[in-house]
Amino acid sequence: MTPAPTVPLADALASGPLVLDGGLSNQLAAQGCDLSDALWSARLLADGPEQIERAHAAYVRAGARVLITASYQATFEGFAARGIGRAKAAELLRGSVRLARGAGEGEGGEGGGPPPPWVAASVGPYGAMLADGSEYRGRYGLSVAELERFHRPRIEVLAEAAPDVLALETVPDVDEAEALLRAVEGCGVPVWLSYSVAGERTRAGQPLREAFALAAGDDRVIAVGVNCCDPDDAHRAVQLAAEVTRKPVVVYPNSGERWDARERAWRGSATFGPGRVAAWLEAGARLIGGCCRVGPEGIARLARALES
Repeated sequence: MTPAPTVPLADALASGPLVLDGGLSNQLAAQGCDLSDALWSARLLADGPEQIERAHAAYVRAGARVLITASYQATFEGFAARGIGRAKAAELLRGSVRLARGAGEGEGGEGGGPPPPWVAASVGPYGAMLADGSEYRGRYGLSVAELERFHRPRIEVLAEAAPDVLALETVPDVDEAEALLRAVEGCGVPVWLSYSVAGERTRAGQPLREAFALAAGDDRVIAVGVNCCDPDDAHRAVQLAAEVTRKPVVVYPNSGERWDARERAWRGSATFGPGRVAAWLEAGARLIGGCCRVGPEGIARLARALES
């Protein structure tokens, strides 16, 4: 297995921007995987781990320097509903980190190739486990304490696998962000905090200044920003994240196409592209990639734009 990078991710960010990967689910679908299960891409941790490693490797070849694991929708509760016990679920969560580490083998890190990529263990929101779209609304009717109790067990297991960072991602509201930051207390792994947004508000409707301020004085948070949003909303969010927190900013929006739930099809044209990168960099972005519908080709174009 490819070794972990020797330079901490936070130190690397001080030296310049890094390319994140793109959407794992769309790459798995391109490889012919069925993602119709409620576990989504996390199903393949049990049923097709080689497909996950293959998808990660595609992004390494495209130029990604940071890989996000397939644990976004992986929870003890979600696995239990599929008949997977707690011990096996913990093994699958830890395995998500190993798969991302292994993707660098043969793609770099050996024989004079590029150094191994950093690994970000994905911690998705509570709504991702529900698999009903509520991750884009937030406000689940649970208290901060209840959300903390939900998130802590899998965070502890993921931390045991020694990722370089925990990606607290696609967070729809400030309450869940607070719960996540409580849940990572004592885990020993740095984190980034990334909201899903609409305009200058979280998906739950809170002002982004308020949302970002939650991480401003937290030394565990090495980057803050947005993901799984429209590319048109990314620039202002990057500006606000940098102004409020004075931290490096992480940004990885969707392609810009829109999902038609009734027809179960993507509509419109992609608006994600390397032409946006210069403005994001100027505003404070240091971790830049793509989310839904942004594949290896899009990441390769992004990597070339950053190199130039």
